Amino acid sequence: MRAITAEGLGIPQFFNAATHFVDRIVAAGRGSHVAIEYGDEKISYDDVLRNVNRCGSALRALGIRPEERVLLLLVDSPEFVYSFFGAIKIGAVPIPLNTMWKAKDYRHVIRDSRATALIVSEELLPVVESLEADDRTSLRHMIVAGGGATTHPHTLFSILLARGDEACEPERVSRDAPAFWLYSSGSTGAPKGCVHLQHDMAVCAELFGKGILGIRETDRCYSVARLFFAYGLGNGLYFPFSVGATTILWPGAPTPANVFPLIERYRPTIFFSVPTSYAMLMAFGKPEDGRADYDLSSVRLGVSAGEALPAAIYERFKQRYGIDIIDGIGSTEMLHMFISNRPGAIRPGSSGQIVDGYEARLLDDNRAPVAAGEIGNLWINGDSTCAGYWNQHEKTKDTIEGHWIRTGDKYSVDDDGYYWYAGRSDDMLKVGGQWVSPVEVENVLAGHQAVLECGVIGRQDHDGLVKTMAFVVLREGTRESAELAKELQQFVRTNLAAYKRPQWVEFVSELPKTATGKIQRFKLRELANTTKPSTV
Repeated sequence: MRAITAEGLGIPQFFNAATHFVDRIVAAGRGSHVAIEYGDEKISYDDVLRNVNRCGSALRALGIRPEERVLLLLVDSPEFVYSFFGAIKIGAVPIPLNTMWKAKDYRHVIRDSRATALIVSEELLPVVESLEADDRTSLRHMIVAGGGATTHPHTLFSILLARGDEACEPERVSRDAPAFWLYSSGSTGAPKGCVHLQHDMAVCAELFGKGILGIRETDRCYSVARLFFAYGLGNGLYFPFSVGATTILWPGAPTPANVFPLIERYRPTIFFSVPTSYAMLMAFGKPEDGRADYDLSSVRLGVSAGEALPAAIYERFKQRYGIDIIDGIGSTEMLHMFISNRPGAIRPGSSGQIVDGYEARLLDDNRAPVAAGEIGNLWINGDSTCAGYWNQHEKTKDTIEGHWIRTGDKYSVDDDGYYWYAGRSDDMLKVGGQWVSPVEVENVLAGHQAVLECGVIGRQDHDGLVKTMAFVVLREGTRESAELAKELQQFVRTNLAAYKRPQWVEFVSELPKTATGKIQRFKLRELANTTKPSTV
């Protein structure tokens, strides 16, 4: 199937994303429907429209002009929604920022984006104020969201809204105009700003939200992934807003002790998470009875992304809770998922099939197509692709070529069109002259009852030859031992070719990960080079 363009989806030439996702829903008669549940608050679409207009008109009154950048360092909250759509409505460009970054990351983004305004949650203000004044010279305005006692000199978000007008004329912008930026997690370098356009969210909402999730007005969405992630922004904001459904926002840590009670209290129908979180949920029981399960009966569908979901985790979750999890792959550059399993067509362990409206190619290093079942480099064509990386001309050319984007992922595809993840392009190992996918070994290890999660890398032996090494996090109550390490090695050997068996097994308390939950294998490689493996 050929990729579908924004024009092909009926998105008009002049198109403001804020009016599409907010004003349109109210105009359709769903203004009284609950848009956001946040703590004890139930916020209607009428309320959202009023506050988006207040925020947009107040920012305009401050002198924020079209295409000027507005940084959003906000926890998941109604203020995020008002700020994000309020900025877009006046043609400004909101940039959601990772709330778990360090000061150096914020310094880089402020300098790189030259943003003129920052809207920040009160609890995150200290990290911004720790920056030298010279590091934030572009910022003319700092607006603080939060209801606590304040000693800072900055404008409060509540006062900003009070100054705004309930009517706000939307900026007349092209569907191809910049709408918002998302910075990559920066796991291998400084974060890169992906410039997304006005039509991108509408494309993803149509192709994945409606096409795969079958999202409808009665759905209630809860996402463990935060709104500042590309994955979480769709899950918790523009997917539900595209149909007038409800999003459940919560600013706290997404630990099992918090997530389970939230599901029982708010009764979501679609639950979005990542493989690590699903594994943690599986290892958790009610405090009063560790064997008891929580009530997840409201959930009609689980969704997973961020890293490959091992078949073992899918099967255990399905058996325990009776909920299907559709796994897929997306990226910040593509905004959301472009390959996915779908309800009624799940192949555990795979990333699923190409989402209708996108195109995929698997090419070798010489850009020739690979045969079915062989591993190749994944290229994607779709109209949610970012326009490029801000201030990264050469990197943009290396990644985006015409209509196609090089994802950096290795995949194979079977005869039925299901895609199987083989790792990042620079993660593949050559052991004994044969390629080994770390993900394949990880998926097997995840099927052992003692393993909570694991990461596999290549390490040179005493002869300088590359062999596989596994870093393993054990389930609670399981004790590490040399005998267990040997058992895990044999477990892999029983399920895979002998050369894929880990030469070393190292037990660790946790795995290094990016903010989006992806294993940072380069840190595992650093760890392997600085420590002597305890089990050989």
